[in-house]
Amino acid sequence: MNKLSILVFALAISLAGCGGKHEETAATPVQNTVKADVVTLQPVEADVLSAMPGTVVALESVQVASRLMGYIKNIAVAEGQSVKAGQRLFTIDPMDIEGGVAQARLGLDQADKAMQDAKADYDRFNALFKDEVVTRQQYEKMKLNYDIAASRAAQAKAGLQTAQGQMRYAVVSSPINGVVTQKLANEGDISAPGHPVLMVENQSRMQVQTSVPDSIYQCLKQDATVRIEVDGLAQPLDGKIARLSPAADPMTHSHLVKIDVAAAGLRSGSFARVLFASGKQNVLRVPSAAVLNRAGIDGVFVVDAKGIAQYRMVRTGRVDGDQVEILSGLSAGDRVVTGNAGALNNGDRVQG
Repeated sequence: MNKLSILVFALAISLAGCGGKHEETAATPVQNTVKADVVTLQPVEADVLSAMPGTVVALESVQVASRLMGYIKNIAVAEGQSVKAGQRLFTIDPMDIEGGVAQARLGLDQADKAMQDAKADYDRFNALFKDEVVTRQQYEKMKLNYDIAASRAAQAKAGLQTAQGQMRYAVVSSPINGVVTQKLANEGDISAPGHPVLMVENQSRMQVQTSVPDSIYQCLKQDATVRIEVDGLAQPLDGKIARLSPAADPMTHSHLVKIDVAAAGLRSGSFARVLFASGKQNVLRVPSAAVLNRAGIDGVFVVDAKGIAQYRMVRTGRVDGDQVEILSGLSAGDRVVTGNAGALNNGDRVQG
């Protein structure tokens, strides 16, 4: 055998020896023993929930408009700003009102002078009538003239008071404590009675309004508690049924339901889902601490008969307190790690 053949043979033997060591190492699994709490899943009875779409609304909402027609001189608030009852919101240009007040004051001045002249004639003719210098007909005529002049003066005074009263409507104030939620006009626009300029709502008292079919309506009771999910809130809310409309909508044949809710951070117009109980069913639930998210996949660790933990993907459902409903991925009788699950990896041995 030449030197080259001997070298190739030695190299082959060396590679074969390395390959054998690798296979022996891979065949030996490395396990860690982790102490963890384990529960055996059993089905529990739960309500079958029917989700109905709803909307969050403010119980107290006001469209603020002016009682006068005129140009909006300035708007003192912005959308999202909190306001107090009586706080100035906007002002109507009082030029036309001031002109009306001046005209009414001039009319009152003329009416007062006419009344004074009529009173002087009446007093003179009253004295002459007592002295039997003028006839009763002449006296009665002067008395009538005075009565008419006094009535006109009283009307002119009332007109001035009305015109002056209009001045206070030039400054529009908030009727409630709340938040400005919408601005419907700008400075320089013409304001008219009945056309709102701002929307103000009290966000301390909120309701969720929804419509339900007759099948659900028949099962509802006043003051009953229902579960509500609101977009933007991490946890569901409990609400109390405040009103059940007995009359169904003729188009949709559904009943209006109003539900009082008390929670910080609610905004009117938010989408909500009202969960009404419509029956019973058996479900599987695990503590929320058992559900992990690894590599973007929700799952739990299931312990087999040998005490080895394996990560199993699950599909979760509704959350009820600290319990999470499992829609798929687990079966009754599975042993699930509920405590210290975050310390586990696939293949670890679980010690209870």
